[in-house]
Amino acid sequence: MSLTKINLSEAIKKQFFHKLKANIDAFSAMVGIQILGLLFSIGGVGSSGMSGDGLSVTVKYYSADVVIGFTLMWAFVTAITVNTRANREQDFTFITNRLSSSISNILFLAVAGLLASITANLTSNLLNVLVYLFFEKEVYTAANGAEGLITSIGGTFLYLILISSVGYFISSLGQISKLFLFLIPFIVIGFTYLNTLINFTGTIELVQFYVQEKSLSLFTLKALITAGLFYSAGVVLFNRMEVRK
Repeated sequence: MSLTKINLSEAIKKQFFHKLKANIDAFSAMVGIQILGLLFSIGGVGSSGMSGDGLSVTVKYYSADVVIGFTLMWAFVTAITVNTRANREQDFTFITNRLSSSISNILFLAVAGLLASITANLTSNLLNVLVYLFFEKEVYTAANGAEGLITSIGGTFLYLILISSVGYFISSLGQISKLFLFLIPFIVIGFTYLNTLINFTGTIELVQFYVQEKSLSLFTLKALITAGLFYSAGVVLFNRMEVRK
């Protein structure tokens, strides 16, 4: 036991800034995955058309949905990797405890999620520019304004926090036993099989509970409570691990 008095807030602050520097690759991966999503979006996310009297009109729809989807996958993987044993070992180069380590991880994921949600939504503007420059097509955008952009960023951020919390919880299970990581894919496949075999709708209803919520305030409440539960469970699991020798 160190005789140095540990100040929790100071320990969290030092570890948080350390994680921002140590996990710079996570931000590089974020940029790469969003560029990939942007390339997939160039062909459009949907289209419609009509013709008559010798006139044919085709309308293609462009949005940042694919980029956001790719970013959600990035958030899930990042939440798992930031909680690995190797990264945890680095925390003990500081005067620290398991609680400060966990809180600094969650803060890092929150900041990374906020940055990712901003850049993901801004790619819609970049996508419009690319389509106009390289395809020489007329581009019409919905006039959502700053309020619409902020709402979209906020919604994306909540989804990223939610997905990150699930990844963090799964990673915490893996710290206890690698068997959990081995079983999780089979559990996911099992639920998918039930959906098709016996028309089990539980998984679909669970997803719809979040994605079909039209009220931003209610969705915020759902996302934060769920994320809080997953993060809390992950912290408790990590705190129950054997004390580091």
